[in-house]
Amino acid sequence: MTDETHENLDQLLQSSGVRLGPPQRDRLGWLVEQYGAPTLDDLSEGRRNGVIILREPPSGAAAELFYRSLTPGCAVVIPRSENPGFDFLKSKLTEFGTVGPCGADGPHEMWWGGIGWSKFLTAANTSTGRPRIVSCYPRGADATAAFALRHSLERFDLACHIEPIETQFADRILCFEKAEFMMRMWNKYREPLLFVEAGAVLREAPLLPTFLGCDVALHKWNRWEMSARTLYLGRTKAAETLLRTWLQLAASYPAIWEGYLLDQAWSLTSSQLTLDTVWLPRSYHSLKGDLGAMRATILHDQQTTTLDLGPDPGFGGIARAARRAGRTGSRDAFMVMTSKTATGDGIAVILRDVSASDAGAVAATVEAVTGAYAADCGGYGRLELSLCAWQGDVGAAREAAALARYRILEIAPGQRIANDFFATHASDQAAMTARHLFP
Repeated sequence: MTDETHENLDQLLQSSGVRLGPPQRDRLGWLVEQYGAPTLDDLSEGRRNGVIILREPPSGAAAELFYRSLTPGCAVVIPRSENPGFDFLKSKLTEFGTVGPCGADGPHEMWWGGIGWSKFLTAANTSTGRPRIVSCYPRGADATAAFALRHSLERFDLACHIEPIETQFADRILCFEKAEFMMRMWNKYREPLLFVEAGAVLREAPLLPTFLGCDVALHKWNRWEMSARTLYLGRTKAAETLLRTWLQLAASYPAIWEGYLLDQAWSLTSSQLTLDTVWLPRSYHSLKGDLGAMRATILHDQQTTTLDLGPDPGFGGIARAARRAGRTGSRDAFMVMTSKTATGDGIAVILRDVSASDAGAVAATVEAVTGAYAADCGGYGRLELSLCAWQGDVGAAREAAALARYRILEIAPGQRIANDFFATHASDQAAMTARHLFP
């Protein structure tokens, strides 16, 4: 972008009260370069290109009309997408990516999407960035599948590393074994890494993630369940943190299936670092029997099924709605902030009634809470902020906070949050404790 375009974008954001952290601002600037000039809350018909930034969720009818008015030359950016009020509109659009919150400077998730992947898939063919393809399989197992993957790579001139590894079981690789392999590859090579499950074949060069320049890219099976069969890691600190978190979780819970552990690693990392995630299209995770298998970029040696990849049917009820909307959800902390205070005490702030409240009021309260914690943490070493749409979400968030032995504070959108909010709460708690000990 030219300096003038940068300045115009900054003025638009400032005048609209939209607060973005640097990585979110960079992603928005990149989208403006790709699509054209941005507009704010533009739901009119007849647009042909440009970036539409939405601050308020449209009603069902308005969302349908807005969707029908879009073309592949338009991108939609939702800078406060943690609000479930935007979920219906997101379900109409093709989801491209999510950029996590940036602390008090940009305390919101930013979602971006559009009509389809055709624009990016075409542009990616010109990308000069190349990932290193990595894969592994059990030592002693039939290597035919790994040979097929290696052979499919030859015509794309892509660097690769495919090796047999020691495994507990002769016929499969456990999650911690895969994560350990990925960690070794991360330490050994300097290129971005694209893990592809042995048995898959490449039909096209998988250049979309490097073209988009994200931290991590993966596909959500059925739009909600994260799959580790295709996993891209850019050479960034955030990507390394995700990988290390995934490895730690897998080592601690070896019996839990890899999709759930990857989901939790993503949620933890996204809440604490600004993680730029791309949700890869189905062409990067096609299965045999898919209608679009002949146009696949990566074709996995699995039969198409309506079943979930993971064996835990209960997991869908926990995370399905939030993950389909590219957000963390109320059962996970939307954002985690830490202070330099020496105490290990933590406080959980639960923002209730999110779905029944004005999106602007919810956003303003999020900004007020994070700003107050940054100004005066009140002696709390850690803040976990959860957004709850319904009363059942509040109960789940309270239970999680209680298990972590956090102080719990429940607030409502629009509630006044002063800069000494946390200090006052800590003081009140200390006074209550003193009255209890010395009545």
